[in-house]
Amino acid sequence: MSNERKLGIGITQGDTNGVGYEVIMKCFTSNDILELCVPIIYGSSRILNYHRKAMGIQTTQINTTRNAGYIKENAVNLVEVINNEVKIEFGQPGKQAGEASFMALEAAVSDLKKGVIDVLVTAPINKANIHSEAFTFPGHTEYLETSIGDGDKALMVMSSDFLRVALVTTHLPLSQVANAINKDDIIDKLRIFRRSLQRDFNIQNPRIAVLGLNPHSGDNGVLGKEEKDIIEPAIQEANDNQVFCFGPYAADGFFGNNHYRRFDGVLAMYHDQGLVPFKTIAMNSGVNVTAGLPYVRTSPDHGTGYDIAGQGIASEESMRQAIFTAIDIYRNRQRWDEMYENPLKKQYFDKGKDNVVLDLTKVEDEDPLG
Repeated sequence: MSNERKLGIGITQGDTNGVGYEVIMKCFTSNDILELCVPIIYGSSRILNYHRKAMGIQTTQINTTRNAGYIKENAVNLVEVINNEVKIEFGQPGKQAGEASFMALEAAVSDLKKGVIDVLVTAPINKANIHSEAFTFPGHTEYLETSIGDGDKALMVMSSDFLRVALVTTHLPLSQVANAINKDDIIDKLRIFRRSLQRDFNIQNPRIAVLGLNPHSGDNGVLGKEEKDIIEPAIQEANDNQVFCFGPYAADGFFGNNHYRRFDGVLAMYHDQGLVPFKTIAMNSGVNVTAGLPYVRTSPDHGTGYDIAGQGIASEESMRQAIFTAIDIYRNRQRWDEMYENPLKKQYFDKGKDNVVLDLTKVEDEDPLG
C-alpha cells in the first residue's frame, strides 16, 4: 500500500454520551495509522477534549478546521460541525446528543458525495435520540441507502476474518419479520451479497449459506411454511442465475456445529438470527459493512455502550478494524473494476497447453454440508 495514495477516512463522532469518542481517540494514540490514511473526524473539538480529559486518553495532536478541504495529510483532523452547546452526560440518552450525531453524519455524507473524503466510518448512534423530522430512518443503513444510494439497495453485512453475515430484514420488529420476507427480496439480497463478496472482499466464486426462518428450518412445513413456499424457491432461482447458495439451514445447528466456516457468507432472515451468533463469535473484531452502495461505509459492530461510557474501558479494536476494512474494500473495488473493465483482455490462449480462462459463472454446485 506504500505506493498508493493515502485515503481520506471520514469518521463521524456518533452519540456524544456513548463510547464513540473514546474508541476513536484510542485508535490514534500513536501515529502508526497515519501511514495508511488521513483520518478526518466530524464532530466537535470541545466535546472531544471533554472526553479525552475525563478518561485521560493521550492522543496524537489533532488539527482542527471548519472545512475538510483544509486538512493536514500527516495528522488526525477534526472538522468542526457542531455550532450549538451540547451537554455531555456519559451513559445518558438525550436529544442534544442525537442532534449532534446527525449534524456530524450529514456533514460527512455531504463531503463523501463531493469526493472530499474517500470512505465513511460511523461511530455508533442511539436510534431513539437521533430520530427527528430530518432523520426518520431505523438506522445508518437505511439513511445511507436514501442519501447516497443513487437508486441502489443497501445490504447490511457483518464481517470478520472468518465470518460474514448479511441480513434480509434489518431494523424491524420481530412481529413483522415473517410478513416482510418474500422470494424476490431474498433473491435481491443474495445478488447484492454475492457482488459484495466478489468486489469488496475479493472472493471470486463465493458460496453463500441461507438460513431458514423457523425453528429446525420449518421441519418440512410442520413448524412453518416459509421455507418451502418462499426461501427454497428463492435459493433455486438464485442458483439458476449463477448465485451459488445453499440451504435453508436451521440457524442453531448451523452455528453450533461451526458450519459457517464452510461458506464465504451467511444470509440470515432477521437481525438477531444473524447478529447474535456473529457478535458471540467476533464481537471485538467485527465490522458492520454497508454493501451494495456506490460508496464505502463501515462501522464498529457494537452500540453506544452507555453502560461503560466515560469509564475508559471500551475496546477500540472494532473501530480500528472498521477503518482498516474501509481501506481494504476501497482498494479491492478499485482492483476489481480495473481487472474487469475489459474482460477480453484477460483471456489468453496458447496452442498445445492447458488454458485456464476465468469464468465466475461456473463453480461446483454441491452443497458443502452434503
